[in-house]
Amino acid sequence: MNREQFIGIAGGTIIAAVTTSYLLSDKSNLSRADIKPSDDLPRQRLRDRTETLQPDEKEILLLASLAPSGHNTQPWFVQYLEPYHWIIGNDRTKWLPAVDPTQRETILSIGTFIQNLEYAAGAFGYLCDWNLLAKTNQDDRVMAVKLIKQTSKNPFDTAKIKNRRTVRSDFLSDVLKPEDLKYLVNSEAEFIHYLPNTSQESQFINEQTIEANRLQADREPAQQELADWIRFSTKNAEKYRDGLTTASMEIEGIPGWVVRNFYNKDNVMKKDFREVGIDKIKKEVSESAGWILITSKENSVATLLETGRRMQRLFLKVWEKSIAIHPMTQILEELSTRQTLNQSIGISENIQFILRVGYLKNYPEPVSLRRPVDWFVRK
Repeated sequence: MNREQFIGIAGGTIIAAVTTSYLLSDKSNLSRADIKPSDDLPRQRLRDRTETLQPDEKEILLLASLAPSGHNTQPWFVQYLEPYHWIIGNDRTKWLPAVDPTQRETILSIGTFIQNLEYAAGAFGYLCDWNLLAKTNQDDRVMAVKLIKQTSKNPFDTAKIKNRRTVRSDFLSDVLKPEDLKYLVNSEAEFIHYLPNTSQESQFINEQTIEANRLQADREPAQQELADWIRFSTKNAEKYRDGLTTASMEIEGIPGWVVRNFYNKDNVMKKDFREVGIDKIKKEVSESAGWILITSKENSVATLLETGRRMQRLFLKVWEKSIAIHPMTQILEELSTRQTLNQSIGISENIQFILRVGYLKNYPEPVSLRRPVDWFVRK
């Protein structure tokens, strides 16, 4: 065999090996649309928990579960007492103690779930009779609900629930139109505050969001917590159906392929990963119509749940207006940035949500994964 023949064979072998490796790799982002009902069959052993669920009960709970939560932990469970009678619970295995040590954000997220549930129940012809059970943010049993059949259905369009998504990129910088802002705020102006990108307050939030993210990236427990909730591979995403995927983090193309096939939790703890994250935050805050802050009078469980519901009511309006919302709570999670926030922007009430907002040219499809109903219903 001469040199040319050897090089030709070796080159062909390398190309074949690379091609084979690529074909066997994790090639595309996993999104919600990729998950089919048949994919839940490995969890068949859990079916005895929900085999008595009526079809509309299951659909209502599925719609409720499309609510947002920090790191997409989905910190709720449903205790099934009898048909149309449930307890909404607080799943402590889904807590984020490094960034949410008092479970304030957890209760806010359960509030968004409750709002979705009420809208979905109304669309199927039910009224919700609620009874608050929790006295603290750490109580397992949060709210009891009975669904009562009514003669007329709530006209709420559940497509708004199905199409809601957190968007991170490609915000336009046009300030919100007065008519759109009026529609979003409606009768809740006491609690919903818009800071346009032309205001000093908005610029302050930009700067402090970058600073809070830098502080959080330098805090080992917070960074480790982030690493624990990233589903790097399609296999893990399919296994857990929660957390952050390359699709929900909007890491597309070759970078997404690299992350899915070559990254793990250890990479998240490295300096370069943290620096790339801060650079991404800088780009994000430079693109927006400004910020929406949602406040409350107090911090009781009932108030936090209602504030979560208020945020979800707002979130379910933006899709039809091609407005994106990106919750960015890091200022509230870091002590040094939280302490100066209220005085710096002239708001005295408790700030519970900080939402980056902006118009989009094209509203993308929802991609964040959700656990099937069978996985979060308990008897």
